[in-house]
Parts: sequence; C-alpha cells; structure tokens
Amino acid sequence: MPPSPLPPEPGSPPATTPLTGRRIRAAVVGTGAIGRGSHLPALARLAREGETEVVAAVDIDKDAVEAFCADSGIPHGYTDLDRMLAEQRPDLVSICTPPTLHRAQTVAALRAGAWVWCEKPPVPSLADFDAIEAEEGDGGGPYAAIVFQHRFGSGSRQVRRLLAAQALGRPLVAHCQTTWYRDTAYYAVPWRGRWHTEGGGPAMGHGIHQMDLLLDLLGPWSEVRAMAGRLVHDVETEDVSTALVRFANGALATVVNSVLSPDEVSRIRIDCERATVELTHLYGHANADWRITPAPGVPAEQAARWRDFGPDVPSSHLAQLRELVASMRAGRRPRGSGADGRTSLELITALYKSAFTDTTVRAGEIGPGDPYYTALHGGAPGWAPATAEEVPA
Repeated sequence: MPPSPLPPEPGSPPATTPLTGRRIRAAVVGTGAIGRGSHLPALARLAREGETEVVAAVDIDKDAVEAFCADSGIPHGYTDLDRMLAEQRPDLVSICTPPTLHRAQTVAALRAGAWVWCEKPPVPSLADFDAIEAEEGDGGGPYAAIVFQHRFGSGSRQVRRLLAAQALGRPLVAHCQTTWYRDTAYYAVPWRGRWHTEGGGPAMGHGIHQMDLLLDLLGPWSEVRAMAGRLVHDVETEDVSTALVRFANGALATVVNSVLSPDEVSRIRIDCERATVELTHLYGHANADWRITPAPGVPAEQAARWRDFGPDVPSSHLAQLRELVASMRAGRRPRGSGADGRTSLELITALYKSAFTDTTVRAGEIGPGDPYYTALHGGAPGWAPATAEEVPA
C-alpha cells in the first residue's frame, strides 16, 4: 500500500488547486434514508456557507430521484451514474448506496476526476478497497474517503490529542462495544444479512464505527482472536461477534458487536496509567458523552484541563464533510482514505478470519491469495453462501 502523503510543514504556503475561489460541485448517488437524512443536510449546510452546491442526484428509481431533487432544489436528476458524471463533472460524489455497489461507483467517480465520500461499510472486501485505492490520483487527488463521522467532533479530537501526547500515560486496557437491536423486519430488506450485498454482519455493518474510532484513538492493531455466532436471525452472516485485540502499543482490548441487544449502546472505554476515558452514546456523541476519570493522585487542576473539550462540536457527517472540503481545497489526502481508511476494514476482515478458522490473525497477513482477501466469509463451511450444487432440490 502506498504511504499517505505527509501534511504540509507549518508555515508552508497553501496548495493551489482548481477548487480555489469557487464552490465545490457535489452530486449525491442514492436517494434513500442516509442520503436524504445525513449527506444532503451536511452538503446543504455548507452550501449556505458558500462552500458547496449540489448540482445533481442519481438513483435507479426515476420517481425517487425526481422527488429527491424537487424536495431539495437540486437541478439535475439522473438514473445513470456515468451520464451524470459526463454531463455535470462534479468535484465531489457522495455515495449512499448499498455496499455491493460502492466499488464500481467509486471507481467511476474517481476516473471522472471527482473526489468520493462513500458511506460505510466501504466495500465488501480488502481486494475491493485496494482496487479503489489504485484508481486514486497521485499527489493532489482525487481521493476516496469513507464516512467515519464518529472520528470527528470536539470530544474525539481532545481525547486523540491527550492520547497522542501521552498526557494520560500509556493506554493499557480498552473496551469497544456496539450492542444494538435489529428485528426480523430489519432483515427483510433483501440486501441485508447477505455476504454478497452487505459484506458482513454487525461487525461490518454496525460495529465498524466504534472499531474505527478505537483505532483512530489507539493507533495500529497487531493481532486479533475472535468468535462469531448466528444466534437468532435467519441470515447468512453472523448476528453477534466478540474479539480480543492487541495493539502495537501493547494495549489489550475487547470488542463486542451485536444486533441482539434490547438495551442499545455504543461505548468505548480506555484505561490508561493516569486516567480512564469513556464514551457512551448510541448513534453520535457530543462533549457531554465523554467522561475522564483521573487516577488517585492526579491534581484536580490537571484533570480539569483534560476535561476541557472546548466548544461542543458533535460527531456528525457535517463535521467530517467540513474537513473533507478543506482537504479538497488544499489538495491533501483526507482522513478516512487510503491506508488510514483501510485499517478498520483490515481489522474486521481479520476478525472474521479468526472466528471462522479458530486462529490468531496478525496485521498484514491477509493479502492476495488469501480467501479472506476477496470475501469476509473466506469460503468457510457453514458461513460461506451455499452454491447451487449444495442447495437441496
């Protein structure tokens, strides 16, 4: 994997790009709930601030895209992505479609010269991710970033800074929990719970956000040992998984991903030498959702400085989009793209491989030639989709 470009040195002149001095032309692909409820409001907010303009939307459902455009004042609606790219030449494409479509749509946008902001899960496999990265530009983009909005906001920024500076001492023990509840009606949507279309179960489609935030805070992981189960739902994928993760810095973490949990919560806890940091929320966090508990002997004034998160900027698509637009204007690789975006997918892939092979999986060992490189189930008996020959007549 090519290394991410380094950020500019302090005091260096800003990069000059074709995006300087004008609005960024954006297009939304997929007009369902996530496009309408998250991407479009973020783009509209930046439009009011003079940063963006939404010039087009795409959906295979002609009525849906026409209604989306009419409701939002978007001038051009399409049912054909390639035609939209050719005619509108957007600078940024927001992809809000099911995961199985992400690779082809992202590659098409990159080849048309557009940057991409793609919903999670990014793609169903590491092979797909690497194929996308191979299509990115050299130096100044275009790049494809994944929607990892939980990384962004004032709370995560403060905790990341404290951990990077080792202000809290060494991180020692961590817990990462995504315990949600999904009923049978949720899985009645044809693409959910299927390896080919969703890529994986709750580890991939739900827990990816908290696992990505944990990695963003703690840094690289080194090995994982996991279990997975299909305890309730009639799906191809798992509906619960647990894992033990060792980080490169020596910290040990437990990870639980579930869609069987009526008392829903998303939680990260990191115990360091001098303090415990805990985040408890559900689908997004603000300053009040973070708690820092100092160890005995830590001066009160120091703990107070740790707890000063500054003005409250909640995690959100808007918070990430602001940073993405800034990266576009500077011609810099954005967070959540390239190697930085790949690390969460690699951990999830390793989690599945460990669970299905009953082995410890180490970072960097899954590559071309490994069955888990091209499919998260890895062809494991009992987990891989049945072939036509295996289905009873």
